[in-house]
Amino acid sequence: MNKVPTVIQVLPALNSGGVERGAVDIALAVKELGWVSIVVSEGGIMMKELERAEVEHIELPLSSKNPFTMHKNFNSLSSIIYDRKVDIVHARSRAPAWSAYYASKRFDTNFVTTFHGTYNYKDFIKKKYNSIMTKGKRVIAISKFIKNHIIEKYGIEAEKIVKIPRGIDLNSFDPTKVSHERIIQLSNSWRLSDGTQIIMLPGRLARWKGHKVLIEALGKLKRRDFRCIFVGSELGNENNKKYLIKIIRENNLSELVQFVNHCTDMPAAYMLSDIVVSASTDPEAFGRVSVEAQAMNRIIIASDHGGSSETIMNKKTGILFLNNNSDSLSKAINSALQMDIESRKKLGEAARNHVSSEYRLEYMQQSTIKLYQELI
Repeated sequence: MNKVPTVIQVLPALNSGGVERGAVDIALAVKELGWVSIVVSEGGIMMKELERAEVEHIELPLSSKNPFTMHKNFNSLSSIIYDRKVDIVHARSRAPAWSAYYASKRFDTNFVTTFHGTYNYKDFIKKKYNSIMTKGKRVIAISKFIKNHIIEKYGIEAEKIVKIPRGIDLNSFDPTKVSHERIIQLSNSWRLSDGTQIIMLPGRLARWKGHKVLIEALGKLKRRDFRCIFVGSELGNENNKKYLIKIIRENNLSELVQFVNHCTDMPAAYMLSDIVVSASTDPEAFGRVSVEAQAMNRIIIASDHGGSSETIMNKKTGILFLNNNSDSLSKAINSALQMDIESRKKLGEAARNHVSSEYRLEYMQQSTIKLYQELI
């Protein structure tokens, strides 16, 4: 009797984010296939999804960069690989990847990595630390931009890299499935008034997410019939929030811009929005917001670099503006605000069709499973 394949994924934690979302989506697909699916991390709010699907979670301090802790993690992962007869070890972040790589090597177990970001470096030491993500028998790049980045910066042969774009759940991100009650509840929670166009920037308050560029762009608009919502955690970026509040005041936007620390119903948040902005000054590896907004028939305006340049067809499914250029962004927003209902509908329908044909969750899951099967 053939053994059922076992796949473990290692990542720092299971809080909200692209790395975590990808790990959970693949864990569920592996489980549904009838294989043994295990996730190893420090835990977090997304563990509930694993529990509902009866996917096993093993808790280890994998976010630690302490050499002693990483060595302990190596020993723990070695035991897991040996005891569970693991076939695939899939690492999604650098610190846990170091422990997982050597544990996999110890038993000649298939080691796979996913490049979820550019992992920028300024010196040899940081480049060496990042290079662990190139050690997989296969390296998954979540966009063409990331694939080219890996080849250019790390000299990895193209044949070793598999481009598997991230996918989103079109059942969850479906404008027809968001009830009026959900939209009203969120609108009341955010204290929004009727008849005002909403501009939303989803993303944690990190400097590179481009909140400052958007504030400056809004300040250059001659109109004031809008409300701008920043949706995202400020944890670890409290100083940047203080700086952004200062810029908001300088641009006389205090009554028009508000911060929302966390949102548990992003589909409803998109439906509340007329315009969604992704203004990241560093290139997004993929740009989940740009794809989700298109799936929800919203007007997406994004920086013309990185993954967003791939996922958005300029002026067909969204609008691209010159990176870190508040004048270009302001013109794009003004154009979107003036768009008539028919034009918005046409853009929205084209956007959702585009996402449906290219970035479905099922495509990402099937492509990853196929890679696992080839290695096994």
